[in-house]
Amino acid sequence: MRTLFLDTETTGIEPQSRLVQLAYKNGLTGEEVSAYFKPPVAISYGSMAVHHITNEMVADKPAFAGSEQQVQLVQLLSETICVAHNAPFDVGILKNEGIEISTYIDTLRVAKHIIASDQHNLQYLRYSLHLNTVEVRAHDAMGDVLVLEALFGHLVQLVREKFSCATDDEVVSKMLELTYSPVPMTTFSFGKYKGKTFDEVRAMDRGYITWLHTSEKQKPLVEQNEDLIYTLNLCMQGKMGVPTLL
Repeated sequence: MRTLFLDTETTGIEPQSRLVQLAYKNGLTGEEVSAYFKPPVAISYGSMAVHHITNEMVADKPAFAGSEQQVQLVQLLSETICVAHNAPFDVGILKNEGIEISTYIDTLRVAKHIIASDQHNLQYLRYSLHLNTVEVRAHDAMGDVLVLEALFGHLVQLVREKFSCATDDEVVSKMLELTYSPVPMTTFSFGKYKGKTFDEVRAMDRGYITWLHTSEKQKPLVEQNEDLIYTLNLCMQGKMGVPTLL
């Protein structure tokens, strides 16, 4: 498949964060690239605690803008489909660096659609799906790319079987469809009603559902939880439990 498995490590988790490490693997040729860059803003301590990249470590690294890796990435993205876990974040980071990605497969969204699991973050799925034969360091961009590639292969088989896809093109088309389709939520994982279903909360406190919907919609677009808004819309319309995409 003409895929490009990609991951970034960044200065923070805010929408305006910048690139610190870029790693990708060409799914067709097997070429791997991993490089560090000096960002135009400081790396937050919270991010350092996750990826262990400090400002001192990248002080002598080149800027991403104008780098060889930037030129190569733009070319590769014109020839492949970008695959990332929680892809909107990585896509947003690269947009901050001047690279637009219009089409991508988000393995996080695909996994939420077709894998019943308590969690869907990359490292949790790595172990719960027994993908841990990949010997890598978590939260290193290249390490995450290798786990991502293994997860993608697992998802390809699930999609092929679940939706009777005969060709790779059909698999990719379905994964793109799943990527851009919100996932209905069933249970609150936050707030005063944590652990209760959306139907239960709607029955006892419809005002909270309406308030939460308004509150979420008032956030900047990049900070909105699309799955939550979709679920709240269904809830307010009394359509929870109706058949979904699957």
